[in-house]
Amino acid sequence: MYNKITVAIYYMLIFKLPNSRYLRISNKIRLWYLKNILKVFNCSTDCIFEEGVYISTGKDKVSIGHHTHINENVFIQAAKIGNYVLIAPNVSLLSNSHISVQIDLPINLQGMTSSNPVIVEDNVWIGRNVVVMPGCVIGTGSIVGAGAIVTKNIPPFSIAVGVPAKVIKNRK
Repeated sequence: MYNKITVAIYYMLIFKLPNSRYLRISNKIRLWYLKNILKVFNCSTDCIFEEGVYISTGKDKVSIGHHTHINENVFIQAAKIGNYVLIAPNVSLLSNSHISVQIDLPINLQGMTSSNPVIVEDNVWIGRNVVVMPGCVIGTGSIVGAGAIVTKNIPPFSIAVGVPAKVIKNRK
């Protein structure tokens, strides 16, 4: 019950605080709440967590590391996000999807797949409007270009772009 109340408070109040560009205290309040109440952050004061970030239920499904910058309107179903990560606006990190095996039954009645969290390793930059599908791992030091849809793992130190995302360069 406590978890449901704390998550409800997040979505009713903390979620809607203005962008830190306009009111710096907003970021401090969000960080304090996420770290001390919802316990999804293991962050320092260098983290930035903007408004409108959906974090699922807040418990055991989302983990966010140090020096991470998450911009506005990011959707995180379940994920383990490393340290020094940059996530641009409107990114979606998905952990499940709809089952669509039976053609004689409406998709919305077939249920959901089990949770398969996204893993974003350290020092990753995810560009604007990227969608990361369930279970994908984005390797250390990688960059995912704006608008990409990640459907499979991205190796460490790669640059991936496109729909579906393809590795176009190794950063080493």
